[in-house]
Amino acid sequence: MKELSIYLLSGAVPAATEILRKHGIGGLAFYEIYCAGRTRRHEIPELIFRGARAYQTGRRITPEFEKRAKIETFVPDSSAEEIVDELISSIGSDSEPSGMVFVKEVSEVYEIGSRQCGEAILTSK
Repeated sequence: MKELSIYLLSGAVPAATEILRKHGIGGLAFYEIYCAGRTRRHEIPELIFRGARAYQTGRRITPEFEKRAKIETFVPDSSAEEIVDELISSIGSDSEPSGMVFVKEVSEVYEIGSRQCGEAILTSK
């Protein structure tokens, strides 16, 4: 089985989770994160904080980190390539990268409490 770590724009989370559900993937973890990578970061207004208030300085800055989303899930070997292909072709555009998918090998999985194990516990009931 495979672990997929999917980094993408926050607005693409519904499309990615729909693809995973379409393939019967029952569980996933979702995080909002700040990261830096190959994607272009956009300028934003510079803010100065004084107490509980924020003031714009009139200057624009390029932040070191930008908000993204991360989805982690586990998928059967038989579905992994198809899911990755669909994520790559359905989310974003060819002109600018909008995320990454990391695929890792997982040797075993166990469900706590039920004592079930293997790929059968990865799909939704």
